[in-house]
Amino acid sequence: MTAPLPDLLIEPVVRAALAEDLGRAGDVTAMACIDAEAQLSVAFAARKPGVAAGVACARLALAALDPEARFETLVADGQPLAAGTVLARAQGNARAILSAERTGLNLLGRLCGVATLTRAYVDAVEGTGARIVDTRKTTPGLRHLEKYAVRCGGGVNHRFGLDDAILIKDNHIAACGGVAEAVRRARAFAGHLMKVEVEVDGLDQLEDALRHGPDVVMLDNFSLDDLRAAVAAAKGRATLEASGGVNLQTVRAIAETGVDVISVGALTHSAAALDIGLDAV
Repeated sequence: MTAPLPDLLIEPVVRAALAEDLGRAGDVTAMACIDAEAQLSVAFAARKPGVAAGVACARLALAALDPEARFETLVADGQPLAAGTVLARAQGNARAILSAERTGLNLLGRLCGVATLTRAYVDAVEGTGARIVDTRKTTPGLRHLEKYAVRCGGGVNHRFGLDDAILIKDNHIAACGGVAEAVRRARAFAGHLMKVEVEVDGLDQLEDALRHGPDVVMLDNFSLDDLRAAVAAAKGRATLEASGGVNLQTVRAIAETGVDVISVGALTHSAAALDIGLDAV
């Protein structure tokens, strides 16, 4: 079961989204059409199959506008959803519920979509030993939520930002004169808790990198034959990460080469929102 995110990390995103939607005057439709004291009961339901993630976003959106509202979560994040599954029920001030509706659904649908796509990749490599990881190709402002959704889908998080691991890519290598020199400098800089990863685009660079002891080597756009050769050459000296050219049609074959992890930017940059509806009950 995925450990839930603390509300403290979710609330700023939810409140910013609500403020964007409410604008300068608030929900003029709700104020025009609905009595101030009217109550409403609603259900959040999946209209398509998927994986639950981010139900707390809907809860916090409603709580921000009606602190007295009742919200019952019926499906835990990370659980599969059939079409028609009710994720949560809520009851409270009708104006508040309808004003919070789009913000809650936008975030909930987005995170369920990321979790659903991640689960498809995880299922595709089942039994190979390879793990599916995300990237930093996330929606600005939503990284911690989208990476949480990846975990809900059974994936593993890559680094969260520029400050929690050293990742030497091709432009870093070009700027400092070669793979070996880049790894040497990184290893000298890194503290005992900071890992060093280097991206290579050929088997010759792999050997140069391995001589200086990186923790992880990213094999960028390697063919299947070269991935297998890299696994044989590394002999367990570093974690091997395959990257580039990964989709649901190719990921199984990539995993079967013996690499340790497969990074997939599509988990967050190309996931379609899951269709979640809110209906009065």
